[in-house]
Amino acid sequence: LHEVMEAAARWFTDQFAGVEGAEARAYLAQRGLSDTTIRRFGFGFAPDSRTKLKSALKQWGVDKLIEGGLLIAPEGEKEPYDRFRGRLMIPIRDQRGRTIAFGGRILGEGEPKYLNSPETPLFDKGRTLFNLDGAAPASRDARRLIVVEGYMDVIALHQAGIAETVAPLGTALTEGQLERLWRLDPSPILCFDGDSAGEKAAVRAALRALPHIAPGRSLSFATLPAGQDPDDLLRAKGRTALDAVLAAAEPLVDRLWRHERDSLPLATPEQRAGLRQRLLDHVSTIGDANVRDQYRVEMLSRFDTLTRPPRRQWTGQQGG
Repeated sequence: LHEVMEAAARWFTDQFAGVEGAEARAYLAQRGLSDTTIRRFGFGFAPDSRTKLKSALKQWGVDKLIEGGLLIAPEGEKEPYDRFRGRLMIPIRDQRGRTIAFGGRILGEGEPKYLNSPETPLFDKGRTLFNLDGAAPASRDARRLIVVEGYMDVIALHQAGIAETVAPLGTALTEGQLERLWRLDPSPILCFDGDSAGEKAAVRAALRALPHIAPGRSLSFATLPAGQDPDDLLRAKGRTALDAVLAAAEPLVDRLWRHERDSLPLATPEQRAGLRQRLLDHVSTIGDANVRDQYRVEMLSRFDTLTRPPRRQWTGQQGG
């Protein structure tokens, strides 16, 4: 199956270089990607045809192409057909650099914008991170690991010299992906888009991580300017601006506190009690007893500081 996937990757690359790949090449040129970057990530192109890949790789047999997620096998007597059609193709590789799946981005209008391979014997989406093979060695040199939302963000950061970057594959971060991240870095930096969806994704990741944090296992959160993704910021202001955002990443405890503090009004005793309860509910999910105790102390201290009435200043004047 590994050989089948490598053969498909080579075929997609050949199509990208040929006549039919002109639109895909133009799209990447417009995104500002260099030839070196295009080769490094193995970009390819799937022609808008139901049978071209199937015919080109027929030596492997239809069953293997279906097993690898390259063909769709419809119900009944109908013939299997190519899964990826009219898409820019991006190989998804395992930590050893072997192609295990593909992501396909549509060119022009249409849905879904991105289409990933289905789960296969090689590809477990919840345990795989895009660019893990490149980011693992780079993170050891850089002493940090960055998590962004999508393929193109990873690729833009890599081209800017920030190779220690991975992305989940169109889903919220899973426990399996968190485990992989923590094997490489004790506090990966999540750098999601500067919009409400990015904010929600960051909070979901924080809550998903809480039961598993421990001494030497946490997350940090970098906040991008409103409405921008990492690629936008790189294009507008360059690597220095992105490095500044990453350097200002806040710890998990700060992101969680800020989210709950700002999510609802705190004008009444009931609303303030609601905040306290939400904080303690989050703390109760932490598995490590020592970290749980520290979070409880920290959250209650911040809550008391926020809700304590201001102390009256003594003026030294006697009342009449």
